[in-house]
Amino acid sequence: MKTFKAESKLGKGLSVENTSRGFRVLMDEPPTLRGTDTGMNPVEMLLCTLGACQCIVARLFAKARKIDLHEFRVELEGDLDPDGFLRGKEGVRPGFKEIRYTVHISADASREEIENFVSFVKARCPVSDTLVGGVSVIANGIVING
Repeated sequence: MKTFKAESKLGKGLSVENTSRGFRVLMDEPPTLRGTDTGMNPVEMLLCTLGACQCIVARLFAKARKIDLHEFRVELEGDLDPDGFLRGKEGVRPGFKEIRYTVHISADASREEIENFVSFVKARCPVSDTLVGGVSVIANGIVING
């Protein structure tokens, strides 16, 4: 078992500085959602995270699966009703209702081999597994400073 760690810290307005292992990612909201548009918002980043994870899995396992991979790209989109998170409208989820993606792949392999490989990538992707299978989210507590 390996534990991954990250920290998110509110900045000016709705901007958030996120750090993990010394890397930094700035997130924000677009002006239509009251932000200043200094970075992707968290749900856009979630889409990117799913796509990036599938790309990494593809690269890690292509050779072992005898796939000569030239290109692997994932286009993603998700539907979210802002009334769920902005207004707390009853019966409206604050998160994505649905995420859709299309894999674009170029490889020296048969159609069947490529389809099996893409299925393998989906099955091995930790982010996809987390989204589809669900995960326990546990609040450890509250620390009140100052």
